[in-house]
Amino acid sequence: MSGKETLTRANLRTPKAAAVAGIVFSVLLIAIFWLIRLSVPGNPLEPGAWLMTHSDPVALALNLVPFAGISFLWFIGVVRDRLGDLEGRFCSTVFLGSGLLFLAMLFSAAAIIGSTILVAAVDPNSMMDTASFHFARGVAYNIMNVYAIKMAGVFMISTSTVALHTGFAPRWTAVLGIILALIILLGSYYITWSFIVLPVWVFLVSSCILVADLRRPPQTGAGSVN
Repeated sequence: MSGKETLTRANLRTPKAAAVAGIVFSVLLIAIFWLIRLSVPGNPLEPGAWLMTHSDPVALALNLVPFAGISFLWFIGVVRDRLGDLEGRFCSTVFLGSGLLFLAMLFSAAAIIGSTILVAAVDPNSMMDTASFHFARGVAYNIMNVYAIKMAGVFMISTSTVALHTGFAPRWTAVLGIILALIILLGSYYITWSFIVLPVWVFLVSSCILVADLRRPPQTGAGSVN
């Protein structure tokens, strides 16, 4: 393996890569939730008037979901690669599983909302306040506000536990992550701001990792590796 290939592989494994991916994910997910929150009423039993007046911002938010998912997968992959043998099997399973389940539920809710907008585009009046709309709205609401949020809490706890044992992130971010995760695990259904806890926490962790990496003295180049 040449020195250039070694350097490229090392750059892909640096904390900076995970930090940048985490920040991109956080910004995109906050923007997605903000657009949806501004356009769609919080009450899952609302009649659906937003389909006629505010569907464009929601469609924009749904188009950002795949990019947020890619960034989150990159964040998970780089963090796991960074930890290497330090990551135990138990924490590895919970960390990876909860992250993938969160993404699956996020994509499922986005697909349901997107399908509702697509059908309503043909005839919004016939879609509003129908049993089909209320069912789709209720399923998407429960996926995000109950199940996805719970998986986000599990992801935060497992990531914080790994951070406490390995020190890949500041200790205070790990303690904060556990506290916030317990709050949303127990009360996400009743706390309206619970959906932004994960992206805000990931943003804090990623920013700390990025700052620490930028302050680290640059390493000298390595020779070729056979």
